[in-house]
This record gives sequence, C-alpha cells and structure tokens, in this order.
Amino acid sequence: MCSVIRPINQVVSLQIVTSIGKLFALMTGRMISRGRLAAAALLTSMLTLTPMHVGAQDPATATFKSSVDVVRVSAVVRDHKGRFVRDLAARDFEVLDGGQPKHISDFRSDLSGVSVAMLFDVSGSMESKLVSAREAAGHVLSWLTDAQDEAAIFTFDTHLDEVTPFTSKLKTLPASLSSLVPFGATSLHDAIAATARRVAARDGRRHAVVVLTDGADNASRLTPSEVSGIASEIDVPVYIFGIVPGIDNPASEEATPSADRSALGGDLADLAEWTGGHVFVASTPGQRSVAARQIIDELRHQYLIAFESSGAPGWHPLVVRARDRDLTVRARSGYIAGQSRPNTQ
Repeated sequence: MCSVIRPINQVVSLQIVTSIGKLFALMTGRMISRGRLAAAALLTSMLTLTPMHVGAQDPATATFKSSVDVVRVSAVVRDHKGRFVRDLAARDFEVLDGGQPKHISDFRSDLSGVSVAMLFDVSGSMESKLVSAREAAGHVLSWLTDAQDEAAIFTFDTHLDEVTPFTSKLKTLPASLSSLVPFGATSLHDAIAATARRVAARDGRRHAVVVLTDGADNASRLTPSEVSGIASEIDVPVYIFGIVPGIDNPASEEATPSADRSALGGDLADLAEWTGGHVFVASTPGQRSVAARQIIDELRHQYLIAFESSGAPGWHPLVVRARDRDLTVRARSGYIAGQSRPNTQ
C-alpha cells in the first residue's frame, strides 16, 4: 500500500552549485549562499532525475518534456484592503525572469474546477490533533461545490500513502482516517515534495497541496536550507494548515512565549509563501472553518500565467506583479530550467 520516498541520485557537484551561483549573480546582481544553491540543485535532482512512486496507483508510464519550455505560474491578486481583484487581463501583469521582462504567451482566468491534494500528518506528534485535522479537512471538502472540483487524500509519517485518489464531488473523508492511530517520526518536507508531483499532473484545473500538520519535522532527508529549494521548484501552491492548540498559536490570546518559535513559522512559512501559498494557523473550530474557506477562495481567484523559459539552465528568480502598484500579487518565486525529465516507470 505504501512506498518509502527514496531518491536514487542525491549527489550535487560543486561545479553545478558554482554554475548556478554565477548564473544567479549575473541575473540579479546578488550573491546567494552555498546552502541555498545546494538546495536548488538537490531539489532538481530529487524532483526531475528521480522517479517518485506513491502506492500501487502510480501510472505505468508518464512522459515528461526533456526541458522546461513553458513556465506556468499561478497568481492571486488583492487590493489594498485585501479583497480579491477580478477581471484582470494579461496586459495588467508584468513578469520578470531574473530581472528581465518576459512576454506572457498564455493567460487564463476562466478555468473551472479546483484540484486539491489534502496531505495529513499522521506521525506521533499528531496524536492529540488528528480529530481537529479531520474537522479542518471536512471544512475544505465542504467548499468544493463546483461539479469539476476534485480532491485526493494522502497521509504521511516517514512514508507517503495515497488513501483516496483524485475524486470528483468528494464530500466525506475515508473511514480509515477515523480509526488511524498517529505514530512514528515525521518526514514533512519529503511528503510535500512528493505530493506536489501528483497534483502537478492534474491539468485543466486550479490546484494546490493543503497540508494538515503541527509543523514538526524530524525525519526528512531535506534540511531547512533545502526546504528553500523545494519552494523554488514546486509549481503548485502549498497551503500549510497548522493544527495546534491555542497556547502554540501566536495569534491566540492564550499563546505562550514559545508560540513565536513555532515550527509553522520560519522555513516552513517560507516554503508556503515561495510557492504562492500561505500558512494558516487554526486552534478553534471557527478558525478552521474560516481558513478552509480562504484557501478555496484563493484557488478560485487564481490567474494562470504562462511564458517561455529563457532556456538557460539553473535557477531563475521570478517576480510577478501588477502594473497597478496599488495591487498585491502573490505567486511562486522561481523555477529551475534546463533539466532532463525521464519517463517515470
């Protein structure tokens, strides 16, 4: 039923790291740390050179392009009051690839349907929180009201399991989640990377990974600096749904001083933001309901922007912004180009 997430190529040469650094410096005029470079290079190795299997439901073959020709970016636009902005056109956006303006070759704002992969942390630290996580997921499902909406359910500790494949009109969680007893260590970062690959294949819909977790990670192969690399490559937004008690919620009146050092902040918050997603920390049923609606509302208001990659191999920082400077755009922060993607067996 389950498969261990294991790479077969984790070697990142100093030559590749140095080349990416020189490219980044040329494009942006800034230096980047070796740890951040290694993150991007390692992520490329993990996501593009290594087949990723999840359970027995992986397709027998899945062909990928040999290079990144077209880059797709999901963007959410809000005004100065935080309201979603509708009815924008391609001419209302600017895309900068390594500081250079890019022509928008395709633009969509009319896609129907939302595709959500809900990723449950079922490691030992979630023992007292899984009931709340199920409640939060139920709220997310309740907002998937379009006929073309779909959801899939994944669970992870140190392994990633697909519990329910992508299913239209999914309104209830599988019964197995009610009897499941959280146990074991947590490979949160690895699970996010693997699940993102699954969602990326769901073309024709707005899509996202929604992670229900307390944020603790004690078994991933990826270090905090490598998490930054993941955030740069994942091409779908990652929403972290923080399931914690009030004392661990920085926004709660009962929060303790340690709440400001929550695992849901720092590198994990960067991971979400750099993919165009966000972290929602919810401690009460009301907060979980509001956060679930906000996530689905954001997905329904995504603009999908495409442009041609410059073709230069390596890390490309991206800036997507509105020409109206009173508007705020949230989108992923970059992509990696020039990497071969073999068939997945």
